[in-house]
Amino acid sequence: MIYRKFQDLELSGLGLGMMRLPTVDGNDAVVDEEKAAEMIDYAIKNGINYFDTAWGYHSGNSELTVGKILSKYPRESYCLASKFPGYDNSNMPKVKEIFEKQLEKCCTPYFDFYLIHNVYEGNVDDYIDPKFGILDYLLEQKKQGRIRHFGFSAHGSIEVIKKFLGVYGEHMEFCQLQLNYMDWHFQNAEGKLQLCRERGIPVWVMEPVRGGKLAYASEEMERALKAMRPDESITGWAFRFLQAIPEVTMVLSGMSNMEQLRSNIETWSEDKPLSSEEFNKLIELADNETKKGGLPCTACHYCTGSLLKVFSFQGYLKSYSLSILLYILIIAENDVIISEILIC
Repeated sequence: MIYRKFQDLELSGLGLGMMRLPTVDGNDAVVDEEKAAEMIDYAIKNGINYFDTAWGYHSGNSELTVGKILSKYPRESYCLASKFPGYDNSNMPKVKEIFEKQLEKCCTPYFDFYLIHNVYEGNVDDYIDPKFGILDYLLEQKKQGRIRHFGFSAHGSIEVIKKFLGVYGEHMEFCQLQLNYMDWHFQNAEGKLQLCRERGIPVWVMEPVRGGKLAYASEEMERALKAMRPDESITGWAFRFLQAIPEVTMVLSGMSNMEQLRSNIETWSEDKPLSSEEFNKLIELADNETKKGGLPCTACHYCTGSLLKVFSFQGYLKSYSLSILLYILIIAENDVIISEILIC
């Protein structure tokens, strides 16, 4: 396993994301604890020491499962990350209640890493509004040692991230971004990375394989990649791309089965970053793919949230188009009208 230095820590280059754990009968809310435990045990034995969960993953059951399984290991032997769920604006007044419950669910007295979750256009104003006391409360938890490192994840635009950093910036130790070669231009991951570079903020990567979709390539793209690196897997290209970016400290992959876990750990046993020529060619190929008119949904469920009970938005996207940018107007159960631009 490759390790990266972060302050006084040696972090595995590959972290285990807990958003796509194995489930029972395809029900995302019911984690298969036996299979999840097998994966976590294998990950630890093979050098992974960073585990990333969140309040909403697996309908709240990811934190419970992770806490139960990791509790058999010495607490200092791994790093655990979770997040404050402000992607749901109704949670903004509940920071103390939620944080205390997260510690309980994760069976831990502290989080090694704690993030403000999913900063985007729809919640940035609430995140920075002092009336909710979010920043003050979490800084106090850091002072007490219940948060060791404080950061944020973002799906919003560069302007949104700048707005957030205008209030939180001096306290942010790392930033988690959706960063992969398909989104380098498509979602301006390059620009967001540049912003972090300018601010001196280390980057954590989510969706490195875009929900598993970058494990495959069109015939044209696969031929081009094999011509450059005949022995590199298609998935391997996604990780080698990230190994070529100096600001990237942590790459999180939400692996769902042992096959994916074994394969990714094998890839991360070597540091084989792309050359400048390979990097630029990969971006060129990716841009050609996005121009064809679609990118797959990553199945992150962020676009559904509380709407999932009234409208299977992700399922609709899958049947209508694998990639779409649209306005959606839905009347939710609480009769609140929601109007957002959603990118999947």
